[in-house]
Amino acid sequence: MIGKLSGRIDSVGEEHALLDVGGVGYLVFASGRTLAQLPPRGEAASLLIETQVREDYIHLYGFLEAAERDWFRLLSTVQGVGSRSALAILSVLSPLQLAQAIAAQDKAAVSRANGVGPKLAARICSELKDKAGRIVLSAELPGRGAGGTAPSAPNAAAAAAAEDAVSALEALGYRRGEAFAAVAQAARALGGEAPLESLIKASLQELAT
Repeated sequence: MIGKLSGRIDSVGEEHALLDVGGVGYLVFASGRTLAQLPPRGEAASLLIETQVREDYIHLYGFLEAAERDWFRLLSTVQGVGSRSALAILSVLSPLQLAQAIAAQDKAAVSRANGVGPKLAARICSELKDKAGRIVLSAELPGRGAGGTAPSAPNAAAAAAAEDAVSALEALGYRRGEAFAAVAQAARALGGEAPLESLIKASLQELAT
């Protein structure tokens, strides 16, 4: 299975990019956000790859950041969400915006994606509401391995502390979506070793600004 490709951009289409790796062209499907951030033709680029193997095809999906790849995987677990729909959602919402939308059960935001109707958006929000926080908070914390590998044990503990901070903010009356955003910003500023008390305090300061 291919997990990462590094080469030079040969061409970029509406839904895919052709990446030249040592003279071999790999057709990689990607979200509109990722395609827009790719360098010009001939420039070097590196993409995290999700490989999907079916009876009649092998498709490669590329991501510049691990958080977007993680969301692609998570969205694909929802019945009715295919690869095209997952990329469409990630084209209109960043990983953090998607986490906020799901945490707040904002079906309208999710249904902005092409091919995602109100019923499917509602299913996505319902099925993923308990999983959204771990992905975005883990992605915001330092310690993520090269190439988007899983966080280390200390970083996993920091992600758990961040989730506790989100719960504390909810108890104070803040909406889950805004709590996620504030804790993610605070965690990035303080670093992965910040104690829970400091994380909550910094998050409250973020919410006050």
